[in-house]
Amino acid sequence: MAAAGARINCFLNPLNPLNSTRLTTHHHFRLSKKTPPTFSTRASAPNDPFVLTTPLYYVNAPPHMGSAYTTIAADAIARFQRLLGKTVIFITGTDEHGEKIATAAAANNSSPAQHCDLISQSYVTLWKNIDIGYDKFIRTTDPKHEAIVKEFYSRVLDNGDIYRADYEGLYCISCEEYKDEKELLENNCCPTHLKPCVARKEDNFFFALSKYQKRLEETLAKNPNFVQPSYRLNEVQSWIQSGLRDFSISRALVDWGIPVPNDSKQTIYVWFDALLGYISALSDDMEQPSLGRAVSSGWPASLHLIGKDILRFHAVYWPAMLMSAGLGLPKMVFGHGFLTKDGMKMGKSLGNTIEPNDLVHKFGSDAVRYFFIREVEFGSDGDYSEDRFINIVNAHLANSIGNLLNRTLGLLKKNCQSTLVIDSSTAAEGTTFKDTVEKLVEKARVDYENLSLSSACEAVLEISNAGNSYMDGRAPWSLFKQGGDASEAAAKVDLVIILEAMRIIAIALSPVTPSLSWRIYGQLGYSKDQFDAATWSDTKWGGLKGGLVMAQPQPIFARIESQTEEEKRVQAPEAPKKVKKNKLPKPHQVVEA
Repeated sequence: MAAAGARINCFLNPLNPLNSTRLTTHHHFRLSKKTPPTFSTRASAPNDPFVLTTPLYYVNAPPHMGSAYTTIAADAIARFQRLLGKTVIFITGTDEHGEKIATAAAANNSSPAQHCDLISQSYVTLWKNIDIGYDKFIRTTDPKHEAIVKEFYSRVLDNGDIYRADYEGLYCISCEEYKDEKELLENNCCPTHLKPCVARKEDNFFFALSKYQKRLEETLAKNPNFVQPSYRLNEVQSWIQSGLRDFSISRALVDWGIPVPNDSKQTIYVWFDALLGYISALSDDMEQPSLGRAVSSGWPASLHLIGKDILRFHAVYWPAMLMSAGLGLPKMVFGHGFLTKDGMKMGKSLGNTIEPNDLVHKFGSDAVRYFFIREVEFGSDGDYSEDRFINIVNAHLANSIGNLLNRTLGLLKKNCQSTLVIDSSTAAEGTTFKDTVEKLVEKARVDYENLSLSSACEAVLEISNAGNSYMDGRAPWSLFKQGGDASEAAAKVDLVIILEAMRIIAIALSPVTPSLSWRIYGQLGYSKDQFDAATWSDTKWGGLKGGLVMAQPQPIFARIESQTEEEKRVQAPEAPKKVKKNKLPKPHQVVEA
C-alpha cells in the first residue's frame, strides 16, 4: 500500500504533505496582486456571434466516424443558427503536437510536419465530402497559434499559477497523460487503450488547478447549463467534489511541441496547447495575432461540442485555465456519446470500424448526415448497422419525402403545365393541414435550439407524413379524372398545398441535409441564390405564389439497394423471351404520370 500511495499522478497538489514523497517543488505559487475577473453568466447580446467549436482532432491517424459524427452535428447546429440570422463562427481543426504524433510519423517514415500535413488534409477533404461548412480551420502547428499559446502561458505564469516540480509516475503514451495506479488494469494497462503504462520521472511545470476548485464549484452551481446533458454535469461535479489536483503542463521528454517560454528544453503539454486553438482560430486572419485581439473577435464560445471521453479537459481544466488568464468561460460544453456498430464497441482489432469516407462514397453525404443525426439521440450513445441505415434512409428520404415531391410534381406537369394556379396562402384557407405544418415547424425550431437534433428531424419528417396522408385522402388524381371545373380546381389547389409543405420541409431540414434540401428547392422553381438566402422565417406558410413554374420532376433521392437485394437482382435468371412470328411490332405507348 505504501508503494501504491507513493506513486502519484499528474494532478498533484504540492501543498498536500501526503503527496510529498515523489514531488519536489522548485518554485511555489507566486500569488499575484491582480484578481482575475469573475465569470459572468449574462445572456449573449443580440449582435454577439454564435461561436461553435468541435474538438481539434488528433492527427495520429486519419479521421474516423466518431470525429465525423461530432462535426456533422456541429455543422447542423451552425446551419440552424445561420437560418436564425445569427453571425456564426464555426471552428474546427487539428491538434498536431505530442509524443504520439512523432511516433506515428516515424512509423510511416516521415517527419512529424509531413505527417501532420497529410492527416490534416484528410480531415479537410472529408469535411468537404460531407458538406461541412466551417468558418475557421485551425492547426496547432500554425505559427499564429504558437504565439497565442505562449502569450496565454505567460499570463497564467504572471498570475502565479505555474510552478516547477519533479514528478515520477506511470504514463500512458496513447492518452498523453500520467495515470493514477488505482485506475489501471492488470499489468498497469490503461483502461482506454489496453496498453501498459511506462514508468517516468521528469522535471515538469505544473498548473495550480487545485486553486480554482471553489470557483469551479460556484460556477457550476450558478450555471447548471454550463455542462450538458445534465447527467454529464453530474459527472463533472463529482470529479470536482472529489478534490482537484494540479496537473503537469509541460513535457521534458517530448520534442514535437511548442517550447515552454521560460524553458526551451521543455514543450507545452498537448492539452494545454490544443485547448487554446479555440481562441487562436479567431486570429487566423490577423497578420500580428495577439491574445487580446483574438478574444475580442468572438470569445467566449457559445458552445463547445465534444465527445464524452474528453469532458474532464473541457469542463474542468479549461475553465480553470481561462479563470487564471482572466478570460471569460464558454457558455456551454456539450458532451455527446459514443458510436457502436451492430451493438459492439468499434476497434481495428475487431475489424468493425466505420470508415466515414467509404460510407459517404457508398451512400452520399445526405444519407450519412441524416442517419446519424436522426437515429442517435444527441448526447447518448448510438449504434450503426447497415441494414438499419438503409431502411431508415429509404423510408424517410426516398419514400416519405422524395416520393411525395415527385408524384406531386408529376401531377402538376400533366394537368397544370408545371405551373401553380394559386398562391399557397389562399390555397390553405379552411384546411387544418396548414395548422398541422405550422405546429410541427415550431416544434422543430424549439428542438434545434435545445440541441434535440433527432427530435427536430422527426418533426420535419412528420410534415411529409402528414403531406402523404393529405395526398392519399384527397386523391387529386381521381379528381382530375372525374373532370369538371370544380373537381379540377380542387385538385389543383391540393397540389399547391402539398408543394408548399415541401418548400417548408426543404428549409427546415436544410441544417441536416443541405444538398437534398437544395434539390427540393430547385425543383420548386427557385435558384441556388434564393436557397442560400433562405432564413428560418421562410418556413412561414405562404411562400409559393400563383404563376410560379416548377422544374421538371426528377427523383431527389435514389432508393438505396441493400447488398442482399442487389445480389438477388443480379443472380435472378432472365425469363426466356417468346418469339412471336408473323406479327408486326406495336407502336410504343406513352405511360402517363
